[in-house]
Amino acid sequence: MTGSRDVIRTVNRRDDMSAPLIRQFALAAALACTAAPALAGKAPDNLVPAGKPVDCVQLNAIRSTEVRDDRTIDFIMNGNKVYRNILPMSCPSLGFERRFLYKTSLSQLCSVDIITVLYQTGGLQRGPSCGLGKFQPMQKMAK
Repeated sequence: MTGSRDVIRTVNRRDDMSAPLIRQFALAAALACTAAPALAGKAPDNLVPAGKPVDCVQLNAIRSTEVRDDRTIDFIMNGNKVYRNILPMSCPSLGFERRFLYKTSLSQLCSVDIITVLYQTGGLQRGPSCGLGKFQPMQKMAK
């Protein structure tokens, strides 16, 4: 039993000596992670507007979403149709967190609806709430 206590003490002493180094590394890693999205910029966009914007999209037709930045969300629909929603105002942390929730009593998501950014902090926490804009149909750019 004494041998195992010695190992634990040795490990603890080693941890005490390296704690400042670990803290410095953790701080540098955290700063790099927070800077990465800003440095990366937007993903290349090969989409162009295709027709007039619409006020609503059917909820059951939304297959996925792609948050492009703090103001832009692409709604990928069944059949690979894409509707781009450019929010009237920037929504803080949306581009970084890339997740949001919405509540609606209708079977549609509309330009009058509000989204709420979700923070990942051990669980999901609500962040800022922001209004949606109109849904602009998009298509791939001709080559």
